[in-house]
Amino acid sequence: MLCVTITRLVRPSVHFERSHASFVREVVDRDEKLVPWVLAEVGDDFREYVARLARQSQGIELPAGFVPSSTFWLLDETDEIVAVSNLRHALTGFLESYGGHIGFGVRPSVRRQGYATEILRQTLIEARKIGIDDVLVTCDKGNVGSAKAIARNGGEFSGEERMEAHSSVVQRYWIRGR
Repeated sequence: MLCVTITRLVRPSVHFERSHASFVREVVDRDEKLVPWVLAEVGDDFREYVARLARQSQGIELPAGFVPSSTFWLLDETDEIVAVSNLRHALTGFLESYGGHIGFGVRPSVRRQGYATEILRQTLIEARKIGIDDVLVTCDKGNVGSAKAIARNGGEFSGEERMEAHSSVVQRYWIRGR
């Protein structure tokens, strides 16, 4: 059942440090993988983390093999981060196989409330703003919630592959521009 409350998509800001920390803590406390990957990159200085995410969105100081990427936080009506997305501005061979254009994750305590569908919907708008009309989104085969969110946003299944390095089967979906 989808029951998303009022939300807004924002770029990372130091204003949301407490909410970000509690989001990460919820995921870690459940022994889950931090998705998208940027959640695991905080380090000891949150202000620098936010600045680094801003630089990465501009293609500045990218790690080797990385492409520019924009991170977004979906906030609920109380300004709590309920979901996080990372929009890659281009695809590498690795991203074509495993990561796609958009990675997203939802705070464990608010899953199954439509936030995955909503953050993907709003991140697709951001993708189109930078000229990405056809968007590749991937998820692990066992991640039914992500697959449903992708389908609700027009995702068309295009195949799957066993990724030994990640011990999972990854499914690929294309969401075509309108």
